[in-house]
Amino acid sequence: MNALPSFSRSHAACRFRQWTRFWTSGLLLAVLPGSLLAQTAAPFAPAPAQPPAPASVASAPAAPNKSVRNSDRRRAVKLYLEASKLFQAERFEEAMRGYQQAAQLDPANADYPLAAQLARSHAVTALLQTAAKARLLSNAANARAALAHAAELEPDNLQVRAHMNELGEEAIAGESRPIYEQGAATAGAADLLAPTPGTHSFHLRTDQRQLILQVFRAYGIEATVDDSVRPTQVRLDVDNVGFEAAARTVELATASFFVPLDAHHVLAARDVREFRQQFTRQDMETVYLSGLSATELADVTNLAKNVFGIQQAVAESSAGTVTVRGPARTLSAFNATLRDLLDGRNQVMLDVRLIQIAHTNERNTGIQPPQTMTAFNVYAEEQSILNSNQALVQQIVSSGLAAQGDTLAILGILLASGQVSSSLFSNGIALFGGGITQSALAPGSVTANLNLNSSDSRELDQIQLRLGDGEAATLRTGTRYPIQTSSFSSLSASVPNIPGLTGAGASGSLSSLLSSLGNSVPNVPQVEYQDLGLTFKATPKVMRDNLVALTIDMKIDSLAGSSINGNPILNNRAYSGVVTLRQGEAVEVASELDKSESRAVSGTPGLSEIPGLNNITGKDTQKNYATLLIIITPHVIRGTQAAGHTPMMRIEPAVGVR
Repeated sequence: MNALPSFSRSHAACRFRQWTRFWTSGLLLAVLPGSLLAQTAAPFAPAPAQPPAPASVASAPAAPNKSVRNSDRRRAVKLYLEASKLFQAERFEEAMRGYQQAAQLDPANADYPLAAQLARSHAVTALLQTAAKARLLSNAANARAALAHAAELEPDNLQVRAHMNELGEEAIAGESRPIYEQGAATAGAADLLAPTPGTHSFHLRTDQRQLILQVFRAYGIEATVDDSVRPTQVRLDVDNVGFEAAARTVELATASFFVPLDAHHVLAARDVREFRQQFTRQDMETVYLSGLSATELADVTNLAKNVFGIQQAVAESSAGTVTVRGPARTLSAFNATLRDLLDGRNQVMLDVRLIQIAHTNERNTGIQPPQTMTAFNVYAEEQSILNSNQALVQQIVSSGLAAQGDTLAILGILLASGQVSSSLFSNGIALFGGGITQSALAPGSVTANLNLNSSDSRELDQIQLRLGDGEAATLRTGTRYPIQTSSFSSLSASVPNIPGLTGAGASGSLSSLLSSLGNSVPNVPQVEYQDLGLTFKATPKVMRDNLVALTIDMKIDSLAGSSINGNPILNNRAYSGVVTLRQGEAVEVASELDKSESRAVSGTPGLSEIPGLNNITGKDTQKNYATLLIIITPHVIRGTQAAGHTPMMRIEPAVGVR
């Protein structure tokens, strides 16, 4: 009899020793990392505080405590490359940890902490999207866990705080309320039947009214049959059925429906639309849809009437509300559908880059020989100059600068003094012949060209468009060109009444214009402005597999350089299409290249065409290049539609059984 107690005491002592070892080992595990951390961190303890340095010294970056070893630098580069691969695979948290390790190994490299910050931002964005999907699926636990993890990664993120506040408000709204509030919320709700439990068998051959009374009475329910139920003979044979199956069978056999009056009374009527609207309880609800246009409110009203059969639906565009009246279950389904349509809209940000490159090159080189040559008689030209300047000739002779018959000396003095000029003697002459018949050739000027003009222009426009799913955006860049479409004239010299010109406010500068108009027929033009440049329109559509279907309409208008009847001719190039992209992928929508080249040669006919000699003649070459490139990158910044579909459910008509 004493063996059993002794065994129990030894067993209890053994259990006590096991628990003692367990708690001792746990305590050591808890204390050991702290001591190791303290020992490890001891060499890197901060230095004692120093007095503040001057402003010039404080602005300089602090020198590192020790130089980075080459092995640590190589290890940091390896970690950075591995983390970049993880970032491309959308494993942002692992990439962030790799970047942080690289920054610890090589603190002098500023790229590592920036990469870690970028990976942290992407990780937080992914967690926010996960929380949003969990909230749509009514999974508050997963949403709360994702938001808590996002708060750990980035505690100061305002978006994380806003989502956590929304989740908290939803949790508060779902908490239990006081009894008087519950009673107020459930006042007027539909009654639930309380039939007696158990199964029954029915083998009846009677009219429809008696069949309804007998079946419901078997389960302790008193039925009131409306006169609309016809007394037609029916037969019912069922075995061992509960109240729900029996009530559904009676509805099918008698083509009727019933409405609970209280826990033990029902009203049965013929199943037609007229009696359902008359006997079914109706609920009224006002749905507030602020921000929707009148057209969108009309679409919501048509949805309620055509899809859910809620005929009493009225939209108030001024208040932004839709008032509906119908059965409670129908209104619940309508609210759920409307909630998915309004809250389940994706948002896409389009990163549009416009790259314009223009290059102009003009080269003018070579020698341009004389294009003309003049032949004249030297004696006749000398006499013409002397006869036209007799007064100057007499002054030269009287001053003793030249003799009376020294024609060449007198002519040279006249030309050298600048008093007489002649284009024939300005560039030199070539003499041939003799005596009175002596003649000369005066060649034209020789021009040597060595000119180069080159200009390059590069322009980059980066525009971000944030759009809703299926929302169109239009982007225009260019100028507005005025085109005169018609003109008006009064066909008389009377000046029309122009405020500030003919009436009050006329100034002195306008008086001359007014006087000029007084003697002419006034002409008033009518001008229409035409958009020149690029007109870009994009409509994104987020698909279920996170692809973005981008509908693009693009048009480029420019002047052709000529006109018809005074109206300019416009060049028009347009593109329209649909492209499907993954988010983050870029597409090159338009690449346009305009190239023009002109060449002009100035030289002697025949000589300029000889190979080897044509390079020394004058050549004027002009080259123009223009390139336009449009790059579009879509980013899904809010994705609310999860891929796949909900599990298939079979919906049975309920009868309000408690």
